[in-house]
Amino acid sequence: VQLVESGGGLVQPGGSLRLSCAASGFTFSSYVMRWYRQAPGKERELVARISIAGRDTYYLDSVKDRFTASRDNAKNTVYLQMNSLKPEDTAVYYCNARDVNNRYDYWGQGTQVTVSS
Repeated sequence: VQLVESGGGLVQPGGSLRLSCAASGFTFSSYVMRWYRQAPGKERELVARISIAGRDTYYLDSVKDRFTASRDNAKNTVYLQMNSLKPEDTAVYYCNARDVNNRYDYWGQGTQVTVSS
């Protein structure tokens, strides 16, 4: 099982990044996908969640209207489009896969997002 995030980096405030998470080794289309983030000295928090078919989403209040989660089940990939980035969005972003019965829980290695001028 692998979840491999990419797309992180350094961006100026107001800029955009698109994170990708490529999955392998499990039936991606049967898993709810989540994006978490963890800033230095803070607890990991749920940023976004997307349902199996991609029709239902959840967002942390502070990222609503700025971040959009999507998925391509044919490509076994989930995305997080991040617009209007703020310094407080700086964190390591993690991709998570969990089956609908909460029996299996997989994590990526994380990708650093730094928002700074």
